[in-house]
Parts: sequence; C-alpha cells; structure tokens
Amino acid sequence: MAAPFVAHAREDYPTRSIRLIVPWPPGGGVDTFGRVIQAGLGAHLGQNIIIENIGGGSGRIGTQAASRAAPDGYTLLLANDTFAATDALPIAGAAPLRPAFEPITLAISAPQGVFTHPRSGFRTIEEFAAAARARPEKLNVGVPGIGSSQHLTSELLLRAAGNLRVTHVPYRGGGPLLLDLVAGNVDAATVTFAAGAQQANAGQLVALAVTSAGRHASFPNVLTIAETIAPGFAQATWMGFLAPKGTPEEIRNRVHAATLLALKDSSVVARLRDLGFDPAGLDGPAFGRLFDETVRTFADIVTERQIAAGD
Repeated sequence: MAAPFVAHAREDYPTRSIRLIVPWPPGGGVDTFGRVIQAGLGAHLGQNIIIENIGGGSGRIGTQAASRAAPDGYTLLLANDTFAATDALPIAGAAPLRPAFEPITLAISAPQGVFTHPRSGFRTIEEFAAAARARPEKLNVGVPGIGSSQHLTSELLLRAAGNLRVTHVPYRGGGPLLLDLVAGNVDAATVTFAAGAQQANAGQLVALAVTSAGRHASFPNVLTIAETIAPGFAQATWMGFLAPKGTPEEIRNRVHAATLLALKDSSVVARLRDLGFDPAGLDGPAFGRLFDETVRTFADIVTERQIAAGD
C-alpha cells in the first residue's frame, strides 16, 4: 500500500522549502554562488531554497551535517572541490565522505586566485614568487582551512613554480580570510577567484594571478600562473549539488533539470561571468568522475608535502 504513496510523493516533489547547506561561512566563493543561484533554482523547483551556512573543518562540519539528513531531497549540499580535498587528506578515525552522497550536478567551474593587499608591495605574481624564493616560509599566505582545495591548489602551484615555500595560515572560510587580507594581516591569500574579485575591483586587494589555463574573459588583465611563474600549470575549482545517499533518482533528476534552467537565465549568467564563474551543468555521473579525479590529484600533493589535518 505504501508504494503508490511514495511514487506520488516523488512526482509532487518538492512540496515544501528545500534546505541548501553551504559548508562555509557567509562571504566566500561557495556562499556567493549559492546566493546567485538561490532564487532561480527555487523558481524552477517551485519552492524556496533556504541557505544554511555551517562552517568549520575546511567544509567538513557542514558536509557531515548534510550526510546525516534524510535522503528525501529536502536537504542538499552545495560543495566545492574542497570536499574532494578533505577526502584526500588523512584524518585519524575519519572515513571518506564521498560514499555518503549522490552527485546531482556539477554547476560551475572557476579559477582560484592569488591575491594580496595594496600595502604588501607586490604588484605581480613574479614579485611574490621572488620574495618567497628569497625568504622561504617567511611569507604568510592565508587559505580557507588546511586541506581546503585552495590550500592544496596553492601547494600545487608552489611546487610547479620550483618548490617555493610559504607559511599557510588557515581560516574558517574565504570570507573571514579576505577581511584579514584587506586589513593587511597576511601577505597574500589563495581563494576562489570570485571571492576576491569584488574587493580587487574596488581597489581593496590586488589580484596577482588566476590558476586557469587561460585568462578569464571577465578579468583579461589578470595574468595566469601558466604564463608567469609555472608554464603549463592549470587547476580549476568547481562547485556542485549533492544529495544524501539514497535520495531517489527521480528527485535528483528534478534538481538537475532545475539547475540547468537556472544556469541558463541571462541575469544569472551575467552575474556568474562578472564573478569569474563558468556555468558547467555536468550530470551526476560526470560529476562523480570529476570528483574522483580531483581526489587523486589532491592525494598526490598531500602525500608529497606530508600534509595532515591540524597542520
């Protein structure tokens, strides 16, 4: 008797507001994307999307909270590649979280960025690299958590630039980090490019480089790592929607379809381009393959640099 009811409930999904967990504090790149797509996604699903920021643990605390939610489509996770980074990072007694989720949509990709504050004296990434080479481990570079994708991307680019050494300073998210960088409390920061772009445009920060293979169309004057200190280097960040394991396929498909429609809205596209985000729209299986590839890439640098949670 229950089967017809379950089928009917899935056909009607959603019938109430949907909680979207952002596992970072407000103000960072993931939160920024969530706010941009929030209204459009809700409109195409026919319900409100309520963002809940749960920061801490390089995104792990909010991710764990999402993994414990009922697999009914009413709790979704907006994750970035830091999720893959934390699964690549050895944490005593902690199991990988990837098996606890069903990938729905890879929504966007974007470069990471290296930013500094105007009083640092650095105007180019070459000047920053020269200072790091001359003073190993003396430059303080903020990252949104040890083991975050930004931290591991920073380690990858430092290796590619000749095994440069800096001191990474962890924060609870991109928002708090950027506030400290604007204040001049750290020398530089590696964050999702979108997170620092607004402050750079306002003159509060200096964008030294992007990690994409080519310059971004919205920021053509910002050089790439590849054309400056590390030829051939490219590392993109990504963000996407996941659901707790066991969420029915028809519900995941409904969210995927709504996401694609939201990403085609002209106002959303324009806003994403301004922020340096590129709409992607990969489906769940493709998203899953990218996730696993990212884990392998990050696991390699974690092993080489002997990075562990709590470093």
